[in-house]
Amino acid sequence: MQFHTELVPESLPHSIGLNSRIVTIGSCFAEVMGRRLADHKLTVLDNPFGTIFNPVSIVRLLTMALYGTPPDEDRYIERDGTWFHYDFHSSLWATNRDELRTLLIQTLAQTGLALREANFLFLTLGSAVVYRHIETGKVVANCHKMPGQLFEKYLYQIDHLRDELTLLLKILRKANPKLNVLLTVSPVRHTRDTLPINQVSKSTLRVIAHELTVWNNWVSYFPAYELMIDDLRDYRFYEADLIHPNALAHDYIFDKLAESAFDVELRDFIVQWSKLKKSLAHRPLYGNSPAHEQFLGRLLTQLESLSAQVDVSAELAAVRSRLKGGEQPESQSADRKDGEIEFA
Repeated sequence: MQFHTELVPESLPHSIGLNSRIVTIGSCFAEVMGRRLADHKLTVLDNPFGTIFNPVSIVRLLTMALYGTPPDEDRYIERDGTWFHYDFHSSLWATNRDELRTLLIQTLAQTGLALREANFLFLTLGSAVVYRHIETGKVVANCHKMPGQLFEKYLYQIDHLRDELTLLLKILRKANPKLNVLLTVSPVRHTRDTLPINQVSKSTLRVIAHELTVWNNWVSYFPAYELMIDDLRDYRFYEADLIHPNALAHDYIFDKLAESAFDVELRDFIVQWSKLKKSLAHRPLYGNSPAHEQFLGRLLTQLESLSAQVDVSAELAAVRSRLKGGEQPESQSADRKDGEIEFA
């Protein structure tokens, strides 16, 4: 008996391997997936501009990164002693304008280089609703909590969005002919736009994503949105805000991504690495007993066998330190509160 409609994504035409280089750009869902890819030892530049929801700002930032264009000077703002830029997320900030300019130029240069060397670009589109800064007439990536009367909010026209993204693909293809693009529509609902407008927004993005995959054989679509909305159609897969997918949903969607996009070698590695991560997180009940030292020795050997494939230098250093210095028993951990009772 089935209790839900399972969605099995088709295999992508271009498989992701252990040595693939990946850039993720877009909404917070892009960042979640990028973090999980990096946790499994893939080479990932994860959402370098911070969370960017609308395609207009995504296109602008990636074009700036590839052309080496500096940030617009008229889009810096200062709020409560902190400087931001309207083209970037608020996670990129500084205490003065010059410091922020340097940071943004470095981020753009890093992203441009990564795009030229990448095998895959994960591009997650979050919303077709945009905010236009009235004074400059330009769409902003983030309002940075500035007064609402400074902006005009509206649904971007589908033809203009299609043109923007089509132009971006041409620029990307010219800069890196080996690049494959994986499009997703973020499953995070923008309830502030109202649920009806959110549906229009997501539908707009989904139509454009479909058309881009039809016109370009190096562009694919992964149905993260459909997996969340149709396959996991239950509020138990959401955070308490009933908007963002929770960790269980992320696990499920990532597993589906692995099934459809990863090659056999990478899938086998992920299984092996997941077991090793559990071993790395293990702490002894009774300190460095002979049995635990043997456990650490085996773990060290396993990590050394992987060192030719992926960078495990941090994990090797941690295990060697544990072998050398001994470990505090779990029941005597330093962060345990006085009077706290532990159960085996």
